[in-house]
Amino acid sequence: MIERIIIIDNADPVSFYGVNNSNMQLIRNLFPKLRVAARGSVIKVIGEDSETAEFERKIKELEQYASHHNNLTEEAILDIVKGDAPKELKRDDIIIYGVNGKPISGRTPNQQHLVEEFTRNDLTFALGPAGTGKTYVAIALAVRALKNREVRKIILSRPAVEAGEKLGFLPGDMKDKIDPYLQPLYDALEDMIPAAKLREYMESKVIQIAPLAFMRGRTLSDAVIVLDEAQNTTTHQIKMFLTRLGMNAKMIITGDVTQIDLPRSTASGLVQALRVLRDVPGIGRVEFGKKDIVRHALVQRIVEAYERAEKASEAGQTGQ
Repeated sequence: MIERIIIIDNADPVSFYGVNNSNMQLIRNLFPKLRVAARGSVIKVIGEDSETAEFERKIKELEQYASHHNNLTEEAILDIVKGDAPKELKRDDIIIYGVNGKPISGRTPNQQHLVEEFTRNDLTFALGPAGTGKTYVAIALAVRALKNREVRKIILSRPAVEAGEKLGFLPGDMKDKIDPYLQPLYDALEDMIPAAKLREYMESKVIQIAPLAFMRGRTLSDAVIVLDEAQNTTTHQIKMFLTRLGMNAKMIITGDVTQIDLPRSTASGLVQALRVLRDVPGIGRVEFGKKDIVRHALVQRIVEAYERAEKASEAGQTGQ
């Protein structure tokens, strides 16, 4: 008899073991000659050498499947243990599988265009109104690069610019004051990475979420870097951010030039950067429109109503 220790370090334990350890119980039933004990990320198996070796090989195949899909079903376990290829959803537009195995894909032509531009370029601008999925797709691309071991970390940032509120009036310390500005980034990550794994990534700084001011002085290498709400950067801030790009790194800048919350006397750094970098090779640009809005149907109608009101206001001022 021989004892083997197997470490599950890539897949989320909740996804791997299943509800109430149902997946682990099925695996035990499929290897009746072996004694199997599992706790946390460690699986201990005792039995004949050849059988424990086969068990370890199958566990690693199951771990790889669970890591890729963020899910492990009974059907997948049976297929893998029997040596069959698991039945997979074949779609070219899938970026990654989110929590509970939900496929996350480019749902509109421009979202798919962003995927292609990210692949071709080290710096990509994603521009457009709220609800077009530009930030969500950008973060999905970052998570995919991390899971595929193309980079070692993800860095997500936003300028902490008040849209009517004042930081000083919010309760708590500086982190408590800033976190509400970064919450949309947390929300997207929670859709894509199981809670325990996300917590581990955050604690080990594999995934870093920080306001733009915290980027000064850093060189960001081996990373995917996403700057969200870039229309609220100043010219100095966006230049500082763009020049953080290090070796083996990719950067996505998202923003909506119609939603600038800066004081009227302050120019948007995003607007200037788009103009200055227009002809620089190696920079991608994707412009989203109203038809790309993938939130509630009302969002598109709200955007259109505001556009009509702005045009009417401009026409009225011109006629005066």
